[in-house]
Amino acid sequence: MAAKHLYLIDGSGFIFRAFFALPPMNRADGTPTNAVFGFSQMVLKLIEETDADHVAVIFDAARENFRNEIYPDYKGHRPDAPEELIPQFALIREATEAFNCPSIEMEGYEADDLIATYARLAVEEGAEVTIVSSDKDLMQLVRPGVTMWDPMKNRTIGPDEVVEKFGVGPEKVVDVQALAGDSTDNVPGVPGIGVKTAAQLIEQFGDLETLLAKAEEIKQPKRRQSLIDYAEQARISQQLVRLKNDVDLQVPLQDLKRRELDRDRLIAFLKENEFKRLTARFESEMADEAEAPAEETAPDPKDADYVLVQDKKALQDWVEAAKKAGFIAVDTETTDLNTARAELVGVSLSTEPGRACYIPLAHRDPGETDLFGDSAEGGAPAQIPRDEAIAILKPMLEDPAVLKIGQNIKYDLSILAKHGVTVAPIDDTMLLSFVAEGGMHGHGMDALAELHLGLTPIKYAEVAGKGKNQVTFDHVPLDKALTYAAEDADITLRLWRKLKPMVLEKRLMTLYETIERPLVPVLAAMERAGILVDPQVLRAMSEDFGKRIGDLEGEIHQLAGTDFNVGSPKQLGEVLFDQMGLKGGKKTKTGAYSTNSDVLEPLAAEHEIVQKVLDWRMLSKLRSTYTDALVQDIDATTGRVHTSYMMTGAQTGRLSSTDPNLQNIPIRTEEGRKIRTAFVAPKGSVLISLDYSQIELRLVAHMAGIETLRDAFLDGQDIHAATASEVFGVPLDQMTPEVRRQAKAINFGIVYGISPFGLGRQIGVSTSEAKAYIDKYFERFPGIRDYMDETIAYCRKHGYVETIFGRRIHLGEINAKNPQQRGYAERQAINAPVQGSAADIIKRAMIRIPPVLAHESMKGVAMLLQVHDELIFEAPEDRADEAIEAIREVMEGASSPVVNISVPLVVEGGKGASWAEAH
Repeated sequence: MAAKHLYLIDGSGFIFRAFFALPPMNRADGTPTNAVFGFSQMVLKLIEETDADHVAVIFDAARENFRNEIYPDYKGHRPDAPEELIPQFALIREATEAFNCPSIEMEGYEADDLIATYARLAVEEGAEVTIVSSDKDLMQLVRPGVTMWDPMKNRTIGPDEVVEKFGVGPEKVVDVQALAGDSTDNVPGVPGIGVKTAAQLIEQFGDLETLLAKAEEIKQPKRRQSLIDYAEQARISQQLVRLKNDVDLQVPLQDLKRRELDRDRLIAFLKENEFKRLTARFESEMADEAEAPAEETAPDPKDADYVLVQDKKALQDWVEAAKKAGFIAVDTETTDLNTARAELVGVSLSTEPGRACYIPLAHRDPGETDLFGDSAEGGAPAQIPRDEAIAILKPMLEDPAVLKIGQNIKYDLSILAKHGVTVAPIDDTMLLSFVAEGGMHGHGMDALAELHLGLTPIKYAEVAGKGKNQVTFDHVPLDKALTYAAEDADITLRLWRKLKPMVLEKRLMTLYETIERPLVPVLAAMERAGILVDPQVLRAMSEDFGKRIGDLEGEIHQLAGTDFNVGSPKQLGEVLFDQMGLKGGKKTKTGAYSTNSDVLEPLAAEHEIVQKVLDWRMLSKLRSTYTDALVQDIDATTGRVHTSYMMTGAQTGRLSSTDPNLQNIPIRTEEGRKIRTAFVAPKGSVLISLDYSQIELRLVAHMAGIETLRDAFLDGQDIHAATASEVFGVPLDQMTPEVRRQAKAINFGIVYGISPFGLGRQIGVSTSEAKAYIDKYFERFPGIRDYMDETIAYCRKHGYVETIFGRRIHLGEINAKNPQQRGYAERQAINAPVQGSAADIIKRAMIRIPPVLAHESMKGVAMLLQVHDELIFEAPEDRADEAIEAIREVMEGASSPVVNISVPLVVEGGKGASWAEAH
């Protein structure tokens, strides 16, 4: 059977994460097992949650591979694995096999090469590929049909995320890495060129070879000379970072077909390694399967009492129980994860652990009415009419004497608001966990139930199906819907009873009650408001891109001397390498030529047709990723795009935006700025943008107590020019743009732990010169070094750092034995309090803004978007200026009275017909 969805797990990447994430564990015979245990948990979760029909875990076979023949020092400076980890490598392979999952490795190749090859083969068969990893080296593989999944951050890595990381699309990542090098893998690159500069150069010249051929055109003398002197080193680096996708695999793709778990074999492995909790889970599952069908089991069969509520009398009884208790756990079931598109299907409630109900409101006839008990006319399940049920629930859900508890309750607030219900007061178990243990683990229900309750919740796929066969919840039979939905409310209540005291015990209740919890309704209102998007602007851009794509296609056909499908790798390969006779073609096992970017890019400088093919691909991707996709995201009813904000997506407290991600629209390129012109205000209104100016540098000056920087901010000086004057001894009236740029890089880099080598590459100077700049910086601003040392020392002792408002960001690897892991955690320790404090400040501002906008003079002004340090509003034209001043006042005073920051917070405001004009 041909693969439809291939799931490739980067096993080598998970080994080290597991080892450093868990405390030491040993079997009775003394064998260390912490990495084995962590790895087993991760792999189990991944293979249970995926709908893939082909799965494999890929490992590195050995440190040395064919790249060491190209460059002997490749990865040569990496330290040996920790002693406690070495005996676990073989056990981890055994663990993979115990989960009945193929364990793949090959001498002479890295895991990444095998992943690249399997991904290519699968795409050529028409399959979708998911690479489970966050490794930047794998980002070059992202393309149509291939995405990455970072399970630690619970996010998909697609073209947008690659651009965010490298400044270029996936097809140009190899060239950027070749220039910037990689100190982790000892890839040399070109001295003085970092990722940002490399991206700019590749965008300007198109590819590495063209850049090297035209190096004489570079204006900056040092950069120009480095490119000339180290051209061959860049080419070698390109060979090192480019993944090999034509490995002669020992295990064919078809052998990766997903297999059922062999529980007997798995339990034997778990017992041998003394993993009692995992053993108990699978033994319990086997016992349950022997006694009853799986769908009839509940998370705690002895205690759970789950009931369907199908008449108004029973519903009123639950409402009275909630009033009597003074609290109730609430969860909604809907047809979609996006609140703008979602329809309410049912509500579940729980008043005590093990007791919960499900109130079906909009389930449909599945053609099997016997599953529903008594049925209404036409076979639909017996259920209270939705409007009548809402009328009974509404007084209780709005009752200030009844606390409503939810897991990610922002979603439920938005759903119920569509039916005229304003839910309050609230508690959120996800946010309680995030406040108490941010950075320690995930905060989704599954993770929290496993961690705090020892329960494994029912998966959505178990009741609604997987992949193409998955149905929306309104088509789920009521017996399955009851168990799934009631369990959600039950577990939410149990978690609340565990987590609320934990937050109180850690003295973090103020943070929760003054920042996280009150932000929930604010964000829910912003998500419901959405932002108006002009589809005509997007379509015009799509048409422009389409015209340019069409023109390129015509030119390609003319150069080829024949018409063919440029988007067909098979036809393109035949035209380029057979008909035109271009050198450098490589055939795959299927007999077709590979036309991946790593094959075409080296040919682009010599062959005009190849460059035009690459340009055609770039424009096609830009159109599909942004202009076409955003049109599809416009809500047909409102004409607006409604994003969703993740409150626990970043451990520093920063918000992230999804479905669609409006925080990642490119602004550095001309096309990116054009896309922002499509975000518009309604007729008679304008968009307002208010943005904190250099907030993180201002916080550094305050938190580190740097008097010189404080004075510069207080005097309203150009902070980068002021730094340059201090470090380089250049008077302000003699400042040049180049010197200011170097000072800017130092300002942003040093406080985040940048090394002399990294700074040198970024500003185009030698490592020794960069070191001298850093030494001078610390000499002029000694408080910075003290702040960094004290922060790292605090983190080593406590395991976390704090923002100025008391948010704790846990960094478990701060005491890791591995120097790379430890160094990264140290840089995080320096950065996190600053970024987290900035996130807290804008959150405090967002909470204070709605009461200001409620004033009569602010009628019609609405907060729409948050993009890190920027807030976007919609306002009537005649109120825009007044709104800017009122909102600016709130934002600039957002830290007080809790923290009086010793430098002014400055907010820059603008307005315009579009987001592009306002910013």
